[in-house]
Amino acid sequence: MNFEHLRALAAVVDEGTFEAAADRLHISPSAVSQRIKALESSVGQVVVRRKVPCTPTDAGAVLLRMARQVQLLEGEARSALSGGTSPRTTTPVAVNADSLATWFLPVLSEATEWTDSTLDLQVEDQDHSAQLLRQGDVIGAVTADPTPVNGCRVEALGAMRYLPVATPDLQQRFTRGDGVDWATMPEVQFNAKDDLQRRFLQTRGVDGGPPRHTIPSSEAFVAAVRAGLGWGMLPELQLGNGLKDGTLVLLDEQAHRDVLLYWQAWKLDSERLHRIGDSVRRAARQLR
Repeated sequence: MNFEHLRALAAVVDEGTFEAAADRLHISPSAVSQRIKALESSVGQVVVRRKVPCTPTDAGAVLLRMARQVQLLEGEARSALSGGTSPRTTTPVAVNADSLATWFLPVLSEATEWTDSTLDLQVEDQDHSAQLLRQGDVIGAVTADPTPVNGCRVEALGAMRYLPVATPDLQQRFTRGDGVDWATMPEVQFNAKDDLQRRFLQTRGVDGGPPRHTIPSSEAFVAAVRAGLGWGMLPELQLGNGLKDGTLVLLDEQAHRDVLLYWQAWKLDSERLHRIGDSVRRAARQLR
């Protein structure tokens, strides 16, 4: 397999179109197309779905992961050969939104000292981020999946605790004689993949869906709950003084959900990969 062909595959997937990939590689779109066709000819399979944006096929995902690994090692080899001065390489990492808004932030501070690489953070739900590793989109991922992706190693980071909270006014308006009316009190969810609220309601015997607001931003999700738009499962790390100053109330003193998080990354002897892993582990000390 020609590495220039693999480089073209990574560029097409990253940029989304053959034209944008050509701009990134400083070649013509026709040359990008020829390299992709040559790669497909060498492996005997289609590797790119020609749509907007372009996406890898199953075979393309296998090659994409290899392309990123080679790029990572190539960058480190160039750095070593040039005495530590080389162009920056991209470090794509998957992380869930709640982690990015809380305990993961120290990683960004440490990354200011990484003069040989840039971060490309891809926000994905912790129950789905491992898929980005399988597709070759990232070199490491914060995930809730303890089963290592093929070719990756996994280690436990800790648990994020989520608590069911609301404003005192919302709680009062939807409290009946026997407690909170979970079936009618509005809830807030992050997106369609967010099932924290649904799972909690199931433990309360609520199968139907109460009124639901979708707020696909970790910070705005907290703001929506604080505004009284609905109740939600908030990360303990985002509550601040809300429970102490009375602006938020815990809807069930005994209820919480601990989401175990793991760091999955390629089994690759790479200084840059080890460095991002060490940084993530240090930041994760905030977890339970």
